[in-house]
Amino acid sequence: MSRTYAELPGLMTTMTGDEKHGPSATSTLDVLWVLYDQVLRVSPDRLDDPARDRFLLSKGHGPAAYYAVLAAKGFIPESWLTGFGSAGSRLGYHPDRNLVPGVEIASGSLGHGLPLGVGLAHGLIARGLRGVDQKGPRVFVLVGDAELDEGSNNEAIVYAGAVGLPNLVVVAVDNQSSSYGWGPGGIEAHFAVSGWSVTRVSGRDHASLAAAFGSPGAGAGAGSGSGPRLVVAEVEVKS
Repeated sequence: MSRTYAELPGLMTTMTGDEKHGPSATSTLDVLWVLYDQVLRVSPDRLDDPARDRFLLSKGHGPAAYYAVLAAKGFIPESWLTGFGSAGSRLGYHPDRNLVPGVEIASGSLGHGLPLGVGLAHGLIARGLRGVDQKGPRVFVLVGDAELDEGSNNEAIVYAGAVGLPNLVVVAVDNQSSSYGWGPGGIEAHFAVSGWSVTRVSGRDHASLAAAFGSPGAGAGAGSGSGPRLVVAEVEVKS
């Protein structure tokens, strides 16, 4: 049974434990819901379809929201949620692609998702499965603002911009947790100088997120153009 957005908090409360990382999880909840509810061309019966969209959770700490959305959309049984983080559970503190249906990469070591996404997007094009205009599979990567400090991300940003990957969309959840901040222009300037198209929206506004991702019927947003795209999802920090 497919769940609604309003039911997600209830699903998340079934997951307990010292490593739940609640703030990290809740900062991504709306982005994850919009992606899986309106944007991604993937479903539980298409997990092996070469033409499916790929979603990579680079922000792999605190995956409770991710698991809740996967359960709400039928990728995993809701009964798995109560065992979160326990011995023998498939739902670990970091997602494992070998244990959780629908998970494309094992994540948790911050800074790895974007480079993997660049390689995956490039590989899909090499296989003849080109970008958005040809309705080929897209690669969406969710990163946190702090993990963008990692050097591996800088290399990925420069390379993806230089080769102009049309099937790559990065969403950066900006909850102002970066150690040194981003200075003038914010995260967007960091990507734009390398040739990415960029936009910033509220990370809680579902309509704005859908439009920025270029979901069907939502306008061009970040889903148009010939190169990689960045969507910064701004999330207010609550004290």
